[in-house]
Amino acid sequence: MVEPLTTRAVFKELFWLWLGTLLLIRLVVELHAGFGAPDWILAAVPLLFIYVPVAWCRYRGLDSWSYHLSIPSFKDGAAWAAVLRTNLWLILIIGPGFLLGYHLYQTVIFGLGPGEAWPKDVPTLVAYQLFFVAIPEEFFYRGYFQTRLGEVFERKYIIFGVPMGLGSVYASLFFAFGHTLVLFQWWHFATFFPGMVFAWLREKTGGVMAGAVFHAICNITVIHLDTHYGLITG
Repeated sequence: MVEPLTTRAVFKELFWLWLGTLLLIRLVVELHAGFGAPDWILAAVPLLFIYVPVAWCRYRGLDSWSYHLSIPSFKDGAAWAAVLRTNLWLILIIGPGFLLGYHLYQTVIFGLGPGEAWPKDVPTLVAYQLFFVAIPEEFFYRGYFQTRLGEVFERKYIIFGVPMGLGSVYASLFFAFGHTLVLFQWWHFATFFPGMVFAWLREKTGGVMAGAVFHAICNITVIHLDTHYGLITG
């Protein structure tokens, strides 16, 4: 018997999908870090984020394409132009304030100043953050979770010209606490806020690629700054 489409049923579905996927990812991380499994086992992490929703769509008798989980075709110039244009505007609007806030946070609170170090092997860092982290996570959280939640939560709030609903909020909460389930860090709750930007990009563009690009840009920027201010080694 198919469970009726109710808020409770959707949350139940997503909770178990989220918990099962993240526990499998946690297992992969533990096997690698704690038991010395080879590096290639980490490839299971993006594969789980991508193929669990696809498999679940098939289980539900749906075509995953109906959830717009795919990235644009390389020939779709208009879609890629929209991705780049939207990200450029966000960088120009958010970037200066974030950089200033980061600098004040490190210098005023922790007494850390900028140094000479920058990350090494930047091309590998960019490829890793985009293809290993950002696209799979956006596929999972904004692609499947946000779309599924949008089926039971009306998009009745207009945020900078884009209709959004509580589904975006709940998807961002899943996103934030998913990090903690894999590897605990006290600050993980704060990933909710960029998650809401990624959610806005999902609603604005109807796809996951704009959010994935911005997600990768955010991660790369923080890694660069953390290295420059001496929080991590290059």
